[in-house]
Amino acid sequence: MDQTTLLYVMTAFVIISAVALLIQAGMLFGMYRTTRSLQQSIQPLIPKVESLVDNATTTIQQSRQQIAEITERTNEILDSTKRQLAMVEEVVTDATSRAKVQLERVEMVLDDTVSRAHETIATLHGGVMRPLREITGIAAGLRTALNFLARGSRPSVDRVTTDEEMFI
Repeated sequence: MDQTTLLYVMTAFVIISAVALLIQAGMLFGMYRTTRSLQQSIQPLIPKVESLVDNATTTIQQSRQQIAEITERTNEILDSTKRQLAMVEEVVTDATSRAKVQLERVEMVLDDTVSRAHETIATLHGGVMRPLREITGIAAGLRTALNFLARGSRPSVDRVTTDEEMFI
């Protein structure tokens, strides 16, 4: 390539670069103006946002305190519940053991009562019923003897009963 052509090509590229730089400068100036207008429109909102941030910070601190209080109260309630549950468990264990002892005593008393009732019934049979049977037997024998003596004579063959037929 010859030098003039090279010079023209370089000049064209320098002009294109200058135009690109001018376009970039214009865009940068437009961005500056937009940023400036945006800053001016945001400027009145800054105190409101700062107060909102302060309120949010205060609210967050209060929430943390309330959560800490609630956690502390919950832990106290849980500890109290554990203590009361332990006491209830002791009472139930004590009541259970006492009930078992009382049931054993009731069973012993019931066994003793049943054995005494059996002894009383055996004594009644041996001491009262036996003599009653003997007295009844003696009375039956006396009645039969008196009937026999009152009849005076032996019954005739016509009046023989079936019991007497077995002996004849």
